Parts: sequence; C-alpha cells; structure tokens
Amino acid sequence: MKISKIEHLGIAVESIEKALPYYEQVLGFECYNIETVEDQKVRTAFLRVGETKIELLEPTSPESTIAKFLETRGQGIHHIAYKVEDGVANALAECEQKEVRTIDKAPRNGAEGLHIAFLHPKATQGVLTELCEE
Repeated sequence: MKISKIEHLGIAVESIEKALPYYEQVLGFECYNIETVEDQKVRTAFLRVGETKIELLEPTSPESTIAKFLETRGQGIHHIAYKVEDGVANALAECEQKEVRTIDKAPRNGAEGLHIAFLHPKATQGVLTELCEE
C-alpha cells in the first residue's frame, strides 16, 4: 500500500455550529464544505490546514457511530485518514493478506466523493484508521 499523505483528521463534535467558531475565529481556518452523509448518519464540515483537512463529524441520529463515540468518549479525535495511491480495494486486499482486521470488506462512498474503508482500531495500535481515494 502506498500512502501519499494524511488526507484528514476526523474529530467528533456534538454540534458543528458550536465547534466552528473555535476553528475559524481562534485557529483562523475556514470551513469550505458542509455536507450530510445519509448512510453514515453523520453531518461533516471540512476545514483546510495546508494540504491536510480537518473533518468535523456531527451525528444526525442517536444510532450513528459518531453518536455512540460521543456517548462513550466525548468530543475529540475520532480517526485519522490516509490517502492511498494504489486504491482502497488494493489496500484492503493487502491488509487482508497481512491479517490486519478491517471494518469494511470493500470500499464505500464517503464525504467529498471519496471512496473510503476503515481498519479496526484493535489492529492499528488503537487508532481508527481510514483509507481514502478520490
């Protein structure tokens, strides 16, 4: 698997509207995109920091994984996403060969039109890891 960069850091928040003033007014970032990913029951807001992005994740349903994360851990870093150059499907196949536990068996659609898949934190040193491709 060839990773070219950190694509984004996912941060779970209770409310995008309440979180944005910190990122925009204190840190000086600009939110350039807010969208809802219906099948993941999440609303996202994106901010750029150089070549990397911050993705704020707000649950749209109490059944979403982000809502469950907030209940158990509170607001904070949820995942790190890496851009893979050789495709998410190939990266997943490589992980399977190396017996790395995955959450997704095949790529799925994510925010900003990316194809994504997650590796299980029990196999990634406790860090939920997302693999992305455009």
